[in-house]
Order: sequence, then structure tokens, then C-alpha cells
Amino acid sequence: MTLENSRYLEIINTGITRGQIRHALFDFDGTLSLIRQGWQEVMISMMVELLLQTPGHESEGELRAIVTEFVDLLTGKQTIYQMIHLAEEVEARGGEAQDPVAYKWRYLDRLWTKIRERVEGLKAGRLDRESLMVPGSVQMLESLQARGVTCYLASGTDEVYVLDEARALGLSGYFAGIYGALDDYQTFSKKMFIDRILKEHTIEGSQMVTLGDGYVEIEETKAVGGIAVGLASNEAERKVVDAWKRERLIAAGADIIVPDFGQAQQLTDYLLE
Repeated sequence: MTLENSRYLEIINTGITRGQIRHALFDFDGTLSLIRQGWQEVMISMMVELLLQTPGHESEGELRAIVTEFVDLLTGKQTIYQMIHLAEEVEARGGEAQDPVAYKWRYLDRLWTKIRERVEGLKAGRLDRESLMVPGSVQMLESLQARGVTCYLASGTDEVYVLDEARALGLSGYFAGIYGALDDYQTFSKKMFIDRILKEHTIEGSQMVTLGDGYVEIEETKAVGGIAVGLASNEAERKVVDAWKRERLIAAGADIIVPDFGQAQQLTDYLLE
């Protein structure tokens, strides 16, 4: 099927064990929520501005290329990891770096100015929830729940925001647990949560599926023998495959690629039958 078809289901690995899934882990931003669509440009612009203030900086264009590369590379991990790398880049150019946590909150303040109207509009009922979700998100959650699958949400975004935005989208009730990043970043990771699900429920990897648009959750799921569905979601257009995401997710080990959840029932049937 063509990459322009928003209802396609691309099977990358035909060898997965199907029909045994009991637990499903969802990423949030870019997988279910589009509230933070455009966050990359906010982060990259801030970082370039800061690096331009260092004594040994390159041109603005060169810095933008450098920053874009490491922001993309670290997407899916907690935001703090991108800020740790920013601090290293500042020091490498003779600057005096701030604490990465300070950089993180500076970025979040900037991002809030971009998304504030979205969040407040959702809460006030001025904005349609569907317009700020990956198409078919609710249908996917309901389809899995109808088959007895327990769903969880784990995000690299700070937990306080994940909880608030999931409520604003009306998604909180679909999850047995919602987890996000903390300032003490070493106390939470997607790997830790995946390991926890397997241990607490005494299940094999084949009994768990992860659905996400970042390489981190895909790699960690495959490392324990789980099933990974990659969301190659085009967050701006909402209807086509993001070719860059698709390639990255396949490289990370995704078993299945979808552009959104417009094919929720078909995907559920494939996984569970």
C-alpha cells in the first residue's frame, strides 16, 4: 500500500506470536495526543539561541543542523536527556552551562506559550478533542479493552503534564496507570516500566504490545520479546505517513507500522486473532 494511504497496515515482521496479548503500553505525544505538535521547533530554536551565546559557536545554520540531529536522536526519552546534551554542547563551545533541569523548565515555559490555548480550549469545550488526537485513538483503546487487554500510558513528557493533558483529551479512564518523566529522571524510564509490567503480571514478552512513535519504546519492547507497533504519524497533516518516522521505527525493530489508528479494528484483530 502507498505511504499516502492513511488506512494502511504495514506488516514488517510476519513472525510475531499473535493472539496472546494481555497488556498494552501506549506512548502519548505523537501516538495519541497532538496537543504538543510542533514541540521540536520550540526546543530546537531555544537551544540554537543559547548556543549562539557561547564563545566558540558555529554559524546559526550549522548549529541548527547539530541541534536537530541530537534532538531527533533523543526523541522518546525523557526531555531531561536532551537538556543534558544541550549542557554538554554549551560547555564544548566555552560557555557556562546551567543545570539541565533549569534548561528543561525554560523549554517547558516556552512550549506552554505555544500550546496553552490548545489545553485551555479543550478544558473549556471550545476545541474538539478529536482534532487534537491521532485519528482513531479512542477507537483503538476501546477495541483493545473490549478484548480484555489492560492499557497503560508511559511518556517521556513530565508526568504532571501527561496527567493533565490526558484528562483534557478525555483519555484518562482508559488506562490502568499513567506515568511520565520526573525531575529525578533516574527513577523512571520506559524500560523500567516495561520490565515492571512483565514482572508484576508474570507474563512473557509476547503477551505485551507497545504502541508508539518513538524509537525508545520500540527498542525496549523488542529487547524483552514484546510486540511493537510503530506509529509513523504525521502530526501536522494527520492523514499521511511520516516517512522519516517510518524509517526510524523500522530500524528500531517495529513489527507493524501504521500512520494512525484509523484501522483500529483491523489492527486489533491482527494482534489478537
